[in-house]
Amino acid sequence: MKLGIDFGTTRIVVAAADRGNYPLLTFETPEGTADWFPSLVALRGAERLYGWDAWAMQAEPGWTVVRSLKRLLEDAGPETSVDVDGARFSLMDLLTGMIEHMRRALSLAPSVEVMLGVPANANSNQRFLTVDAFRRAGFEVLGLLNEPSAAAIEFGHSVKLVGSLLVYDLGGGTFDASMVELDADTHTVIASDGIAALGGDDFDHVLAEMAAGDTALGDLSASELFRLLEECRRQKEALHPNTRKIVIDRDHAREGWGPATVTANAYYDRCRPLVAETLRTVASLLGDRHVEALYITGGGSELPLVGRMLREEFGRRVRRSAYTRSATAIGLAIQADASSGYALRDVFSRNFGVWREGDGGRVMVFDVIFPRGTSLPAPGEPSLMVRRGYLPAHNIGHFRYVEASSVDEAGQPVGDIAVWDEVRFPMDPALEGREDLAVAAVSPSAAVVGQQIEERYACTAAGGLSVKIFNLSSGYAREYTLGRWSPTATVVPARARARPRR
Repeated sequence: MKLGIDFGTTRIVVAAADRGNYPLLTFETPEGTADWFPSLVALRGAERLYGWDAWAMQAEPGWTVVRSLKRLLEDAGPETSVDVDGARFSLMDLLTGMIEHMRRALSLAPSVEVMLGVPANANSNQRFLTVDAFRRAGFEVLGLLNEPSAAAIEFGHSVKLVGSLLVYDLGGGTFDASMVELDADTHTVIASDGIAALGGDDFDHVLAEMAAGDTALGDLSASELFRLLEECRRQKEALHPNTRKIVIDRDHAREGWGPATVTANAYYDRCRPLVAETLRTVASLLGDRHVEALYITGGGSELPLVGRMLREEFGRRVRRSAYTRSATAIGLAIQADASSGYALRDVFSRNFGVWREGDGGRVMVFDVIFPRGTSLPAPGEPSLMVRRGYLPAHNIGHFRYVEASSVDEAGQPVGDIAVWDEVRFPMDPALEGREDLAVAAVSPSAAVVGQQIEERYACTAAGGLSVKIFNLSSGYAREYTLGRWSPTATVVPARARARPRR
């Protein structure tokens, strides 16, 4: 069985590949069935509930319901803990538990192959943790696909367009945009960009802030905040172009608080700067390029203001998906289906490189290994290979790997930078058998004079990265899978949702 799974910030949507058809799978809910699964976990002491079971606990005393765990992955590692009302929980355990529960809710067969969606601007931390959580939950992961690329596949499957398409994907937690060149059976991603922390969640928070009035959201308990945000989400999703007033029942959050009324125009005025951020990203991505269509998808794009502002900017080229919340899952299922006949050529959405010593160890330089826009290998193709060779100056090579959204004219990383892995390699042959290089001092060494070092980097179709470092002169090597970070534990608060306004 092959599935496409859109692991969203607020909803998980699953489509199956079934003899050329790609139906959505349904989940049992307290009120019937739904074609999505809430990305929620409810906590009470050692008890944990997930999905719709967690959603049902929002009004129950003693339970704390946590939403948007996916947003924590950007800065997380395998040892990251989540702080919920002073108690700490392993982020990976929570993610794995949620995915295991989702799997049981679908009554899936023992052997299930899945294609997973990730934001186009996801760093390697997010990609690794997503794959690892699904593998822990018993899925065989075929690969990862950028979410707007998957939506482009769904568009190409239903609309036989040849030419350039821009996918505008505003989800619950992230915004992504991709330029895709379509022909009959091959889709080539030209460029991708996005905003890691902008989505429907932010529209919920804007409405919650307006509904709370003089009460700061930070003064609410985690349970009260969750219930207020859920009430605001429901009211936001009920909006239509003719809505004039929004009535928020604050008693859902705190008994006796009473209703609050917000005018739709005032709400849209507060949301307008957020939508404008996405338009600036689209304009930067487009440049002077022409597109035949701009395809809107993602649950966050259902806010009436989004479509209005896009039509003002792009006119008749704007096409809204008939499957706003499920286009990505359908596209992923098509990609998972080897018989579908579609081929996708995707690209690096960030610059991947390493800080290394230059000028005999006197300066640090940034070496871009895989530049942004580099084509990834297609499924089944050999890994993309890059080599570096040099004569070292130090006893130990200390490699600090970085992903950057852009580099300046001097080649230095700027913009959104993710520092996500470190590797130490024994340049000095006398250190070949030593494993605890992290505590050894890095220093210039006469013993490495004349030693020829070579690095061989490999990137798979799913974006997995590894490096094998050789001391060719002395005949030894070490191989590293990049993405397994320092074991130092970090703690992130589950309710840290405020983002800087621009």
